[in-house]
Amino acid sequence: MKQYSGAWQMDNGGRGLYDLTRKLQEWLQEVRAGEGWVNLFVPHTSASLLLQENADPDVQRDILDYFARMVPDGDPGFRHRNEGPDDMSAHLRSALTQNSLIIPVREGRAGLGVWQGVFLFEHRLRPVSRQVLVSFQGIVQEV
Repeated sequence: MKQYSGAWQMDNGGRGLYDLTRKLQEWLQEVRAGEGWVNLFVPHTSASLLLQENADPDVQRDILDYFARMVPDGDPGFRHRNEGPDDMSAHLRSALTQNSLIIPVREGRAGLGVWQGVFLFEHRLRPVSRQVLVSFQGIVQEV
């Protein structure tokens, strides 16, 4: 059994879903992952991670629209507004999703379904740089 870890710096353009699937698959190849588990973790309180469909971009737009209705920016009931009208809504959106994912690795690839992708879900409106911590534990492929 081996363990590898890394950190990705992810600059984004503000609120949206950013596909990390290719970056994850490339990283698993770099560490020669064979069979095991990969964990992704975003150490932020206003961003999260999602496993979601990556084939039809309407799915991502519908997710963003749904969260806009469910947790509107600038809700007058929010007390916490230190960083603007999207501050507390970003924290709530993060609380409703997750900050880590554990995905099985099979034959050197993330064991995702045909239509699944891994996404960084940015909840702030302005462009932000985020960190994603990634670790693999398992059997590595021989050279």
